Amino acid sequence: DGKRLGGLCLFEGCVPSKALLHAAALIDQAGGAAELGIEFGPPRVSLDLLRKWVSERVVGRLARGLAAAARAKGVEVVGGRAVFEGPRQLRVEGDEPQKIRFAHALVATGSAPLPLAGSPPARERVMDPSAALALPEVPERLLVVGGGYVGLEIGTVYAAIGSAVTLVETTDDLLPGVDRDLVQPLARRVGSRFAAVHLGTRVGELVERDGRVEARLGGAAPQPFDRVLVAEGRRARSDGIGLETTAVRTDERGAIAVDDRCRTDESRIYAVGDVTGEPMLAHRAMRQGVVAAEAIAGRPAAFDNMAVPAVVFTDPEIAWCGLGEREAGRAGRPVRVAKVPWAASGRAATLGRADGLTKLVLDPESGRVLGVGIVGPGAGELIAEGTLAVEAALTAEDLAATVHAHPTRSETLMEAAAAFLRGR
Repeated sequence: DGKRLGGLCLFEGCVPSKALLHAAALIDQAGGAAELGIEFGPPRVSLDLLRKWVSERVVGRLARGLAAAARAKGVEVVGGRAVFEGPRQLRVEGDEPQKIRFAHALVATGSAPLPLAGSPPARERVMDPSAALALPEVPERLLVVGGGYVGLEIGTVYAAIGSAVTLVETTDDLLPGVDRDLVQPLARRVGSRFAAVHLGTRVGELVERDGRVEARLGGAAPQPFDRVLVAEGRRARSDGIGLETTAVRTDERGAIAVDDRCRTDESRIYAVGDVTGEPMLAHRAMRQGVVAAEAIAGRPAAFDNMAVPAVVFTDPEIAWCGLGEREAGRAGRPVRVAKVPWAASGRAATLGRADGLTKLVLDPESGRVLGVGIVGPGAGELIAEGTLAVEAALTAEDLAATVHAHPTRSETLMEAAAAFLRGR
């Protein structure tokens, strides 16, 4: 739609959310500096300046860079909404309607947030993640529906800038599916910063009354909130683009089926990113885009990556890749797990953050690294080494024999590998 280059991640997702999480971290660090003998006054947050910084200095700068790159590479940008009219043609709707015939097409329409199941929206006070990241105000009381990474990240931002945040998750755990020892440090910190966390709880109908939204949490009496954020997942955006005129196949959640070359059932149409389903991660989409481009160019290519890392940019951060400990247990696969608490890390001590953990999931016989999990500040940067280890089929001996700089948190990967070797 339109001529704006860049997708959900840049304009409404990971980039603005991480910019706001950086601001939240500054507030938190200033508040904790008194332990070091450094005192600051209470923070004063200007939403206008914060919005401007995110939109102009962060998102705007990256968007301008994309546009410049497209011009430099001779990419023709057509503004409008594209709808397929068959396997070789589409029409563009908008101010400059036209029809385009193509040799190959690539669908990268992304995803859209799911509404709260069983409850109609209560107008503007019920926000999806994109609306919440626009920072319409600092609500006195914010209800976050969903204990996945989106709800936790945005809830962290609003808690830092002054909202009393109540989080509700229908399952019994935050970040369902992630190993519990990775989630526990985050759960403790969230418990101390949010007003309340309700697990195993469903949200009933949302009713807007007297400028607030009343929500029933489980079987309790309705509670008033100034705003509600619904973060219960996303659905592929494949409706309304004419796929029914092609052989492209979608599932019940709208995700387009593709092979390992990112090709759909229509041989001339490819698809990448969120529209192809889980995991809905920008870095997966980028890799898929490279594979699709190479396949269209006739080169040998396949999306056959063994590990796609995932990161939750809360405080502390959580990152993982490859086989998780719980996943191995469910599959009945024998593994050995090596852990290093960050209480033993000199670098973590200098940062005043010993509440981290590094773990390796390994094949018990060969010592091959099957999965890596990290929780702690900077986990998102540290997971790259773990992803390489899984992708390249490295062993514990490879990691243990690699010299890591001291003092750094990356040493904990080396130390976990050494712990595995000592326990053989």
